[in-house]
Amino acid sequence: MPEFWFNTRTGAVEEGRVSDWSEVMGPYPTREAAARALATARARTEAWDREDREDREWAGGEDGGSSSS
Repeated sequence: MPEFWFNTRTGAVEEGRVSDWSEVMGPYPTREAAARALATARARTEAWDREDREDREWAGGEDGGSSSS
């Protein structure tokens, strides 16, 4: 089964790992999933950031409830 990689330098989808590890995201099961790599990563990062904010708010504020006077 082929694997697909998104090349962050060129913006191209590659079948098989052609480029250096420092330039690719993946592997992805389909060409379409690889093409959406940056959007997927952005959405996950935004969700994690949102969860972190909610956790800090639940814990008592942006600084986790501690105060420095």
